[in-house]
Amino acid sequence: MDIQQIVLASRPKGMPTKDQFRTETVTLPGLQEGEVLVKALYFSVDPYMRGRMNDAKWYASPYEIDEPIMGGAIGEIEETKSGNFQKGDVVQGFLPWSTETVQKGDSIQKIDTNLAPASYYLGILGMPGLTAYFGLIHIGKPKEGETVVISGAAGAVGIVVGQIAKLKGCRVIGIAGSDEKIKMLKDEFNFDEVINYKTTSDMKKAIQETCPDGVDIYFDNVGGFISDAVIANINFHARIVLCGQISLYNAAEVPMGPRLQPMLLTRSVLMQGFIVGNFKDHFREGIEQLSQWVKEGKLKYKETIIEGFDKLPEAFLGLFSGENKGKMVVKV
Repeated sequence: MDIQQIVLASRPKGMPTKDQFRTETVTLPGLQEGEVLVKALYFSVDPYMRGRMNDAKWYASPYEIDEPIMGGAIGEIEETKSGNFQKGDVVQGFLPWSTETVQKGDSIQKIDTNLAPASYYLGILGMPGLTAYFGLIHIGKPKEGETVVISGAAGAVGIVVGQIAKLKGCRVIGIAGSDEKIKMLKDEFNFDEVINYKTTSDMKKAIQETCPDGVDIYFDNVGGFISDAVIANINFHARIVLCGQISLYNAAEVPMGPRLQPMLLTRSVLMQGFIVGNFKDHFREGIEQLSQWVKEGKLKYKETIIEGFDKLPEAFLGLFSGENKGKMVVKV
């Protein structure tokens, strides 16, 4: 069977371009015992994938040149030689960017599309939702009445963090990059205030004005000058949840910023970086709680769905110019 796949053609220096990707036609092998044939339905594109394009130490192994890009995906079983799956089952897994793929049965999981749409398992009920949940609950430890600031607030993780913080009785301030995103976060997701960093000349002052009692929890998805401004307004015994640094992922050289350690020291601030895999022993807890909130209507979600397998590189690159509202997903 001939299928299409998208491989890493070359390693980027700075911002990736479409030239870093190449589409190929290849022939799949036949199924062996315990394997399944999966037809791709949805692919996730995520900022962390940028780091895997470099040949450098990372928390996940680098992508190989001339090999398919790998990422979170949803698919449907077309053929099976595994007793755990039937034809037509909808599954999720870490899959190659290919229209169809042969996988071992123990490498994928069946999902319940009666609970939520299939694509939600790449977002609010998948890695971004769990990232938001564990980062805020286990590291941020929100208390009622505290002020939570979220950078990248209109992204897949930020939208969930803000809603969970509201459920915990916090005052929630978002930072996003367009008036449209600001309106969405306030009207649809109940954020108390949102700052447009692209039209704000003095971020430090803007944070001070929207957080007159200071910042108790900063959920950092962005880094750079935005984080410098937030941390300048940080409270004593505050918690900084270091989730992402998307503003720096494409930097050819790391820019010099403020020296933050004296402020963290003198204000007794906790800053902790994490990846969602750190909490794998608690995944059941996270999925059950997120599922309950979704079922009860307490958590809403937003997706930007791009249609077409060939649009995968374009969708990925769009993450770095802020084209997504909520989770960026490609529908095959």
